Amino acid sequence: MLKSLLIKDYALIENINVEFGKGLNIITGETGAGKSILIDAMGLLLGERASTQVVRKGAKKSIVEGIFNVSANTKVEKFLTKNDIDYFDELIVRREVSLEGSNRCFLNDTPTSLALLKDIGNMLVDLHGQHEHQSLLRSVTHIDFLDEFAELTPLLTEYKGEHSKLSEIAKELFVLKNKENSLKDERESYEFQIKEIDAVSPQPDEENHLKYELNILENAEKLLFLTGDIYNRAYEDDNSVQDNLVKIQNALSELSKIDNSFTEMVSEADSAIAIINDISDFIRSYKSRVDNDPSKLDEIRERLGALTLLKKRYGGTLEKVIEHRANIGNEFELTSNYKERILQLENELNLVRKNTGVSAEKISNVRKDVANKISTDAIETLAKLGITDASFEVRIKNNLANDSSANFIIVDDKKYKFNSKGFDEVEFLISTNLGEDLKPLSKVASGGEVSRIMLALKSVLAKNDKLPLLIFDEIDTGVSGRIAQKVGGALKALSKSHQIVSITHLPQIASLSDEHFSVEKKKIGTRVVSSIRKLHDEEKINEVAKLLSGEDITEAAIKSAKELMGLE
Repeated sequence: MLKSLLIKDYALIENINVEFGKGLNIITGETGAGKSILIDAMGLLLGERASTQVVRKGAKKSIVEGIFNVSANTKVEKFLTKNDIDYFDELIVRREVSLEGSNRCFLNDTPTSLALLKDIGNMLVDLHGQHEHQSLLRSVTHIDFLDEFAELTPLLTEYKGEHSKLSEIAKELFVLKNKENSLKDERESYEFQIKEIDAVSPQPDEENHLKYELNILENAEKLLFLTGDIYNRAYEDDNSVQDNLVKIQNALSELSKIDNSFTEMVSEADSAIAIINDISDFIRSYKSRVDNDPSKLDEIRERLGALTLLKKRYGGTLEKVIEHRANIGNEFELTSNYKERILQLENELNLVRKNTGVSAEKISNVRKDVANKISTDAIETLAKLGITDASFEVRIKNNLANDSSANFIIVDDKKYKFNSKGFDEVEFLISTNLGEDLKPLSKVASGGEVSRIMLALKSVLAKNDKLPLLIFDEIDTGVSGRIAQKVGGALKALSKSHQIVSITHLPQIASLSDEHFSVEKKKIGTRVVSSIRKLHDEEKINEVAKLLSGEDITEAAIKSAKELMGLE
């Protein structure tokens, strides 16, 4: 929902800030007052082309800013999050066009590209009239409208699972076939490398363990000398540390009998003796394990040399060597079995193509059933809106894949082109006059007729349409009397599920407003300025009366206005 629209220094507009409401928002005003300028500014906000000519004379830049309530719009939330833009319940969309030609876009005060601005606009607004920003005129969107109306999400989820599986297998098969020749050449190289690495058979963290052992062996004589010396001094000699500590302990024991303050020192001497005994036991045990075997030393040096050679050839570290061995082992196995693997993948791919085809056909059948209902309802609604003798068709087409194509699904034993939405191409076609051929919506006449066609289709598709705001410009062109009431009724009904902003000249439509705004053009000094203001209840009556009788508002016009507004 559009909460407010700020426009500064844009064409005839100096500075306006209008707050829109829920339901049907009507904009009226005299011809040339600036109503279309409002719509043009809104189009600028939605990513349409900008020109420096829109900058108001005397200003340096034009600014258009819209604040949207997107609290229930998960699509917008996902889009903003994906593009690293902060998400809040209110989305601020701003566009600036300067005389220097710079064009700046912002989403929640985050600078962004025009493409992203346009993408977010496509999620928020449909603008109908003399504009390009009309989602129903883009044939690529027709399949989405149809699917939303048909509530196809569960079937599409099932299909996308098969589609994803098909893509993965096809990609693996493509890569494998492209590698077929290179695999043959690589087989001999892999075989040599595997033999060389396996001959050494390096183990994880083996190098550190060997270096530790090497250091011990290279220092065996020193270790034997030092450990022997320590053991003798601590325990074995006649005047060893252990003997002296025992003597000290005995003396302290005698002293404690005289003065009990020495008692604690006796315990400390016991601890010291225990520590010396532990050290002595460790040293004796360690000394007995010291190996002074030169042949073992040569063996470790040779092993480390072999590991160093492998590291130089295959990655620089032992971990890289082991990782490389695992990788080439897989590749070598593939070179031995690639033909069997290709055959296996081809069989799997053929099965998944059929499964994907079954899933796509289910979706297509539902689309065809719903397409007939949409076509019938659209024709009826167009007639009510004054476009009689119209023909409308939701055309669903399937395209066979070329025999040479590798990208296809199988439906009823035939190969079809497909994409992430199935194997249907969907397009809305229309003829507004008897005897004319059906044409794409984008080819129909512009102006009010286009707007009424859009209104009819939006009315039919309303229950599933996710776009919260619809803007209709000049929807009443060529419409009067009873048809005007029908158009107004359709807009009012549509406003129950959407926010509607509509520019109109017709009292039948204006009388149904939830909020009514008047655009006025005033001369201020030597300048002409367009402004917009929200009308209160009494002003609404006068504005509708003015549409009925012109500038001179009569009592009869007031009475008729009240009748149209349901006030009498």
